[in-house]
Amino acid sequence: IYNMLMTSTPWHIDAKMKGHFETITSFVTKPALKGMKEGLIEFIPCYLRQVPLLFSDGLFPVDVAVVQLAPPNDEGYCSFGVANDYTMRAAENARIVIGEINDQTPFTFGDNYIHLTDLDYIIECSYPLVETLSPGATELEFAIAKHCASLIKDGDTLQLGIGGLPNAVLASLKDRKDLGIHTELFTEGIIDLVNEGVITGKRKTLHPNKIIATFIMGTKRVFDFVHNNPILELHPVDYVNDPNVIGQNDNMVSINSSIEVDLMGQVNSESIGLNQYSGPGGQVDYVQGVRLSKGGKSIIAIPSTAARGKVSRIVPFLSHGAPVTTSRNDVDYIITEYGIAHLRGATLRQRAKMLIELAHPNFREGLMEEFQRRFK
Repeated sequence: IYNMLMTSTPWHIDAKMKGHFETITSFVTKPALKGMKEGLIEFIPCYLRQVPLLFSDGLFPVDVAVVQLAPPNDEGYCSFGVANDYTMRAAENARIVIGEINDQTPFTFGDNYIHLTDLDYIIECSYPLVETLSPGATELEFAIAKHCASLIKDGDTLQLGIGGLPNAVLASLKDRKDLGIHTELFTEGIIDLVNEGVITGKRKTLHPNKIIATFIMGTKRVFDFVHNNPILELHPVDYVNDPNVIGQNDNMVSINSSIEVDLMGQVNSESIGLNQYSGPGGQVDYVQGVRLSKGGKSIIAIPSTAARGKVSRIVPFLSHGAPVTTSRNDVDYIITEYGIAHLRGATLRQRAKMLIELAHPNFREGLMEEFQRRFK
């Protein structure tokens, strides 16, 4: 069973099911952590844009694809609703396709349809979609967001994730004009800026006047907003997150987070030591795509500490066993509540010095000792 983004613990993640089901994911969420520790879930390192290719290239042979769909239009086409991502490619390559047609699933546009004749079985149902409440931003997140917002200009096209920090960034942009969205995830924070005329997409150089995404998370307010709304298009993630597609947006700005950043600018966004905590997701897709964008900027924004101030996120070396998500060759901007470090084009010595200034004062002395050992 392949499941990318678990919002709750599925029935098959149970010790009693071990040996009967093999569950695989490329992104670990909180509901999956217990299953990971107990060996009930296996992790595959994979950029989000590459997940659909696992199906189309035959690396994940699909016997049965179960897809949730909106009711068909007059031509018999069902929309994939809130999740295209890898779902369309899985359905295209499956031996059997089961369509769960839920009349509470919003009908969304884009390269986002499957015809009734392509379904082997249909289950008609009616139940509310899983809602994801977006957390309110903290004072610390607003401080970080203020630095992020200072790099965003009128007419820029944005990619953001979900959570308090992205919401704080969006809330800090109410005085901007004609922003665009090209992002893997559509969230509730985008709606307010659309309604206020801040997000229009008028200056986008790819898909002007459209919001481009690959899946949707949020509350019923989000689902109501996207239903039959022509401003939004969902496309498969191998298109949306393709760096060559992302780079066709001039002035593209991506904002992502991480677990830790070392003094060379290497970014770990996936694990705490050897313990897999999340996954690469689309971070590298956008870091690389932004590099192809005229006027593009990629931002890694993090609090300076974790564990209630006991652990620095700016570290001399990444934790033992931790992967490099974004390499030092690709990193651009790093932001904490203490400021902005523009690492692109900077030497290792310059990077280390800038990053130490972004660390919490309680940890700067130790980091400076490492700096002095490293750079005589």
